[in-house]
Amino acid sequence: MSVLLVIAGLVLLVGGGELLVRGAVGLASVLGVSPLVIGLTVVAFGTSAPELVVSLEAVFSGHPDIVLGNVVGSNIANILLIVGAAAALKAITISPGLVRRDGSLLLIATLGFSAICLLGTINWIAGAGMVLVLIGYTVWSFWAARRRMPKPDPEDEATEEEAEDEHKPLPGGILIALGITAFGIGGVIIGANLLVEGAVDIARWAGLSEAVIGLTLIAFGTSLPELATAGMAALRGHSDLAVGNALGSNLFNMLAIAGVTAMVAPVPVPEELLRFDLWVMIGVTVALLFMMTTERRVSRVEGGVLLASYGAYIMLTVSGVVA
Repeated sequence: MSVLLVIAGLVLLVGGGELLVRGAVGLASVLGVSPLVIGLTVVAFGTSAPELVVSLEAVFSGHPDIVLGNVVGSNIANILLIVGAAAALKAITISPGLVRRDGSLLLIATLGFSAICLLGTINWIAGAGMVLVLIGYTVWSFWAARRRMPKPDPEDEATEEEAEDEHKPLPGGILIALGITAFGIGGVIIGANLLVEGAVDIARWAGLSEAVIGLTLIAFGTSLPELATAGMAALRGHSDLAVGNALGSNLFNMLAIAGVTAMVAPVPVPEELLRFDLWVMIGVTVALLFMMTTERRVSRVEGGVLLASYGAYIMLTVSGVVA
């Protein structure tokens, strides 16, 4: 029964996340928001919504160990699994701006988040600070993007049409878009309830800690929307979107998910994370940024290395070798 709950939860999380993104994109299109703004905000935040709901549900249901396991595990999966799979499908070309802006912020945020975790507990003050940093960065990004926005020309219009093909506006106007968005949110919330309940039961039955379940099964399941987005972006030649979605999701995980959850209730840091997983997250983040700065690309071979590393990480975590 627990396995069925987990499967149903994963299905609802993925399906709800997809509906949430499509509905929000349709709503933004109806309201006349720039496609660039849609990609930077709705897609990144929409695909990260399952992690936020799972973390809040875990706190409310009395299982706070899942929260940071989910955050750290999702960040590791975003880099090793998602970027790895996208690069393995097609080498990813990296723009200098992506490394300078988002890459630098990701490194700073990762080191800052890790330093807070070393204190043993994330309290509401630290949580509020992380949320404020994310809000400030988002506002600055919008302001900077508007200043850099070029005048439209035929080539830009063609590129915009290609981007719109990935997220076509939904027919039927604002009411249909609102309805799809509402169904997506409902699917994410229900799926999170089922997933947390089933995962905790499995953890107890198998003798695994809740933190380990959060680092593996839940992190993988809630990363599936990013995996689909990055894979399609890579295949269609939108390299920056493939990596940018992963980097943006990692920032959202640390600053928003951990931050908002800590504002609701203090979040304890599991010993397993301090011994191993936190350092893995720092290491893979540095490794990805190094790949991005060398030759401005992540090759298919490097993608394969990232995927193999994720497989090794999962095996070590589940086997308890590093516990």
